[in-house]
Amino acid sequence: MSLIGALIGKLLTRGTITLILPDGERATHGPGHGPALIVRFNDRRVAFDIVRNPRLGFGEAYMDGRLVIENGTILDLLELVVGSNRWEDGGQGRKALSKGKVKDFIAMLRRNDPRRARSNVAHHYDLRDELYELFLDDDRQYSCAYFTDPANSLDQAQADKKAHIAAKLNLQPGQRVLDIGCGWGGTALYLHQVAKVDVLGITLSERQLEIARQRAADAGVAEHVKFELIDYRALTGTFDRIVSVGMFEHVGAAHYEEFFATCHDLLKPDGVMLLHTIGKLGKSGPPDPFTDKWIFPGYHLPSLSQMTAASEQVRLIASDVETLRLHYAYTLRHWLDQANAARGEIVAMYDERFFRMWEYYLAGGIVMFESGAACNYQVQYIRDRTAVPITRDYMAAAEARYRTATP
Repeated sequence: MSLIGALIGKLLTRGTITLILPDGERATHGPGHGPALIVRFNDRRVAFDIVRNPRLGFGEAYMDGRLVIENGTILDLLELVVGSNRWEDGGQGRKALSKGKVKDFIAMLRRNDPRRARSNVAHHYDLRDELYELFLDDDRQYSCAYFTDPANSLDQAQADKKAHIAAKLNLQPGQRVLDIGCGWGGTALYLHQVAKVDVLGITLSERQLEIARQRAADAGVAEHVKFELIDYRALTGTFDRIVSVGMFEHVGAAHYEEFFATCHDLLKPDGVMLLHTIGKLGKSGPPDPFTDKWIFPGYHLPSLSQMTAASEQVRLIASDVETLRLHYAYTLRHWLDQANAARGEIVAMYDERFFRMWEYYLAGGIVMFESGAACNYQVQYIRDRTAVPITRDYMAAAEARYRTATP
C-alpha cells in the first residue's frame, strides 16, 4: 500500500476516499459504511506533501488547486476525516494528523512583541472591508456568536452574544470600560447603548480603528465611545470593567502572564473582567501550521489550565467559567454559507486561490469545533471576591433586559 493510502487507512473509521492520481490510476481506501468521496491529485507531489505534513500539505494543495474533490466540497472531506477522529475518542488518527506540526516548546517560546503583534494583526484584519461585509453579520462581529437556538439567524445570535457578555460584566451607568481588541467597534457601541457606560476600545488594526471611530461619530456617541490604536501593554490608568472578545488568541503563550498582569493593573480593585476566547479542550499544543502560515500568524489557542495558571500568578479570581462547545461551529457554518454565496465577488476581489484558502479556513474551523479540540471559553475575572453578587441570578436578569433593549 502507498504511504498516502496507509495514512488514509489510519484516519478513516468510516466511509471511503477514492484517489485519482495524475496518471489516471485509481485506488479506494477506507472501511466503507459511510460517505464515499473521490479526490483527484493533479501532480505527484501532492501525496508526498500531505504525508510529510498532513495539515499544511493538504490545505496548501487544496488552496493551490492541486487537490480537487470531484463529488463534494472541502467541508465534506474534512467532516469525513476529522469526524473519524473526534477529540473525545482519541485514537491513532489524531496523532497522524499532527505529524509535521511545530514542537510544543517552540510554539510556547514564540514572542509577540508589540511590533510583531501589530504586523500579525494587519495580515488578517486589514484585508478589504468588502470581504468582511460579504460573510459577517450586519454589526461585523468577527467572533463566536451565541445561539440560544441553533435555528437562529446569524444577526440574532451575534446580538445575543453581546447581551450575554454584557450581562457578565455587571455594568452600572457611568462606569469606564476597556475593550481590548475592539474590532470594528460593535461591542463597545453596544455596551454604551444598553448600559450607558463610557468605553475605550483599543486595536492594532488601522483600518478597524478608522471604521470604529466613524461608527461612533455617526451614532453621535464619540464623546462616550472612543477608540485608539495602541497595544494593551502601553495603556495606563484604571477601568471599572474590562472586556476582551476574540483577542486573547493572538496574545501568544509566552505572554499569558504579562497579559493577565497588565489586566490586573488596569482593573480597579472592585472591577470585573470578561475574557471571551477560542480555547482548547484538554491540553493545549502547537498551532495548526496552515492557519499559522496563511491566516493568523503568531496565534495560540489556550487550554483552560493555561489561562488559570497565568491568571493565578497575579491573584485574579476566575469567578465564572462557561464553555461554549458548539456555538462557533454554528457561527462558522453561517460564515461559510455566506462566503460561498458571494464566491464570485470574492474571486473578483482577490482570485480563486484566495477564495479556496478562505473556504478551507472556514471549513476547517467548523470541523475543529464539531469534532476537534476547539471550544470557546468565557471567563469572568475579579480582583476582590465581593465584587459581584454571590449567585449568577444577576446575569440572567441583565441578559433578558439587554435583549429587549437591543437597538
